[in-house]
Amino acid sequence: MMYLTTAARTLLARAPARSASSVANRHGSLISRSVSSAIANGGSSPFLSSVSVASNNHSATSLRSMSTMDKMETGTPLYMSLYPEGSTDGGIRLGNIVPDFAMDTTHGSFDSFHEWKKGKWAILFSHPADFTPVCTTEIGRLALKYDDLEAMDCKVATLSVDPVKSHKDWLKDVVAHCENEIDIKFPIIGDQDRSISIAYGMIDPGNLDEQELPLTIRAVFIINPENKLMLSLNYPACVGRNMDEIVRCVEALQLSYEKSIATPANWPNNHADIPMPDGSRSTEFKGSVFLLPTVSEEEAKEHYPGYHSCSVPSNINYLRLVKKDDVEKK
Repeated sequence: MMYLTTAARTLLARAPARSASSVANRHGSLISRSVSSAIANGGSSPFLSSVSVASNNHSATSLRSMSTMDKMETGTPLYMSLYPEGSTDGGIRLGNIVPDFAMDTTHGSFDSFHEWKKGKWAILFSHPADFTPVCTTEIGRLALKYDDLEAMDCKVATLSVDPVKSHKDWLKDVVAHCENEIDIKFPIIGDQDRSISIAYGMIDPGNLDEQELPLTIRAVFIINPENKLMLSLNYPACVGRNMDEIVRCVEALQLSYEKSIATPANWPNNHADIPMPDGSRSTEFKGSVFLLPTVSEEEAKEHYPGYHSCSVPSNINYLRLVKKDDVEKK
């Protein structure tokens, strides 16, 4: 029998209506009959009942070389089922399968973006234009983080509407300006016809003829091994992106995907000092993570028996902390 938390039932009740069979088709045997029944009935089921990793100096190279989805039935598979794989209006939203495209890059031509990243995490990172100041620093800083991302089994491709020859000429400036010795190991895509930028919502196709200089925004798309969009960031041309934050997001997304957890605000600098049931305080939970709200009490106790429930006035057991070491052991 599968018991879902109050938070899980709330999420399921808010999810778009879909049949139990449609979820089962998407996830096979990973979703149990009781969970499928809960989805079909808007989160209510006779089987449901209410319920009373990292540090500042973490190294990406310590992560596993291949990212695989957690098999916990009420964890990542159920949580991911709450996100539709496609949109009804052509836009790209979280959980959607991203558009595929052929690409001409500084590393050669590829027939399929999906095949290029097959089975891996990937970052698609756009910049407005070559030979511009902020973009020059961004590509340089991203190059400094590339080895960390590669160790996390995450591919990187950048893009602008400039031709590939322009990219190659500009990269000499990028390398010269960066204060560290760098090597640009990732491809830069030339999107001269703006077809990729339009497909990913970086440019409005209706404005192409009206804009004197139709540039892409500063966009970041983090895509999982199933080609689903897991995170997107949009910045204006005047503000450069923080590469440390992008690496942190990839690590957090991978942990959630592989361990059925969610990272709190400011992770890994979170919960450095928390109250305990006996009135004492503990510093052992710095860098801890939460269990996904869909994770049942049954599976929480099976996979994370030492989790800590934070006491709150509602007395709802949804703030379920797991220590970094316990996540690494799973």
